[in-house]
Amino acid sequence: MMVLVASSLVVASSLFASGAPVASDPSKVDVAAGWKLYSGADAPLFWRGYKQTAFPAKGWVVQNGELAIAKGGGGGDLVTYQQFADVEMAFEFKLGEKSNSGIMWHVAEKHDTTWQTGPEYQLLEDASFGAKPTDMHSCGALYDLYSPAAGKTMKPAGEWNSGRLRLRNGVLQHWLNGSKVVETRVFDDAGKPTKEWADKIAASKFASYEGFGVLPAGSIAIQDHGDTDLALRNVLIRDLAAPLSGEEVLFDGKSMDAWQAFVPDLAKDKKDQMAVWEVKDGVLICKGNPGGYIHTKKDYKNFVMRLEWRFNPVTKQAGNSGVLFRMVGDHKVWPKSVEAQLQSGSAGDFWNIENVKMSTEKARLNGRNTKHTHAAERPLGEWNEYEIIVNKGDVILKVNGEELNRAWDVEEVAGKICLQSEGTEIHFRNIRVVPLD
Repeated sequence: MMVLVASSLVVASSLFASGAPVASDPSKVDVAAGWKLYSGADAPLFWRGYKQTAFPAKGWVVQNGELAIAKGGGGGDLVTYQQFADVEMAFEFKLGEKSNSGIMWHVAEKHDTTWQTGPEYQLLEDASFGAKPTDMHSCGALYDLYSPAAGKTMKPAGEWNSGRLRLRNGVLQHWLNGSKVVETRVFDDAGKPTKEWADKIAASKFASYEGFGVLPAGSIAIQDHGDTDLALRNVLIRDLAAPLSGEEVLFDGKSMDAWQAFVPDLAKDKKDQMAVWEVKDGVLICKGNPGGYIHTKKDYKNFVMRLEWRFNPVTKQAGNSGVLFRMVGDHKVWPKSVEAQLQSGSAGDFWNIENVKMSTEKARLNGRNTKHTHAAERPLGEWNEYEIIVNKGDVILKVNGEELNRAWDVEEVAGKICLQSEGTEIHFRNIRVVPLD
């Protein structure tokens, strides 16, 4: 998979443009989305020294909301107590001149150092090293394996930058100052290394280290390179494979008990309206015809929702569907609601159905449709993930970890959540919602 760059949505909010929280204390919405603060006064509760049982007694300093180390501090690398499989980490970092460090994932205590098992998000003060922005060892790179994309921006030494690392469903992304600089698939759907990833490792200096880049889970690590002035703040991590606190599971791979169906053609013929939907091998499959939708039995007003979807992985036929929310009024095709679009190539669009009161970016608004800022979908047949945040008058749509759309002054009503049957087979899994009310 090629390295990609995506533009970011510039908004005045409590979130990075790339979609991660920045507040020193996560908000109620951030907590519902699974974020935990790993910096600040409680940092020693989350980090310990590599091959140590506790936070280092020297070197690393926790003060003023920062987690910092100076050149020659001698604290050694930090690792999280918690092990992660799918994980997302957002952070701000400040590097002194000639400073070199990194953040590693899926680290195991098998060898002498963290980097011998954990692939690295490189942290380098490029300017004082004379490193080219697209060098494989420059800041934001997947160290020694993938270069950062052209066009990245970095602040000078001593100023704060923002970074983000995300590993989800086998796809790894690096972000630097709001732009995606690395994206590659490292694991397939079965959790095994892809051929490209295995070949990259085999051709690198990491080939001789057992377990490098192929372990299914491990710690997050922060490197003490010995020659580094490094400070981190607003370090937030979320376990993307773990249940969300307070979540209600709307589909667990087995039961559709949370749902009812509205399919007018089947109702007219007095047939089972749920017949368009079936559960197979832990996946909720919508056949696409006849048209209609399933809707939650309960009403939801404010919530964080996550779900995964794909179109048929065999036929790879492009298609259409959508997630409707705050649906009120009579059941019909289509009911009053806000739609988070799932049509191939348009995931992240808004559709305003039946004149819901809401505001969106005028430059991307065309009638009832507000286009997404940029594409973030996986190739047809691969799993994608929606994160939909509905909080009072604000709605945020994220696809595969990237914020693609935002609405405000949205009509605040409790209503159903619906999944559309709209002409093409589509699959869903891991549907869950965290009510905020």
